[in-house]
Amino acid sequence: MVAAQAVVGGVVAALAWLLMGEPSYFWSALYGAGTVVLPGALMARGMTSRLSSMAPGVSAVSFMFWEMVKLGVSVALLVGAPRLVPHLSWPALLVALVLCIKVYWVALAWRGRKTTS
Repeated sequence: MVAAQAVVGGVVAALAWLLMGEPSYFWSALYGAGTVVLPGALMARGMTSRLSSMAPGVSAVSFMFWEMVKLGVSVALLVGAPRLVPHLSWPALLVALVLCIKVYWVALAWRGRKTTS
């Protein structure tokens, strides 16, 4: 899932640059994709640890912990965006962010259709 989000983010960033003609749109969109991909990868790594698979109760607490970490990192990245991305374009950042988030729904719908066939 994280890899699919990264691919979508890269494509959106490239399209932003091609359509708008300025590298700042590319970097803004890429940063927006990173605010979804990096925390998602961090959560995936945390959830695959040995501790997370010990017992059902521990797994549930681990999931909640890593979800909070993911949200915290995403918020921190968004707050830091104006200082980290020169000539930040909020629309480009937000379009990439939303499209990367929507990859979950597309993948779930595609997976559900594939298993019922």
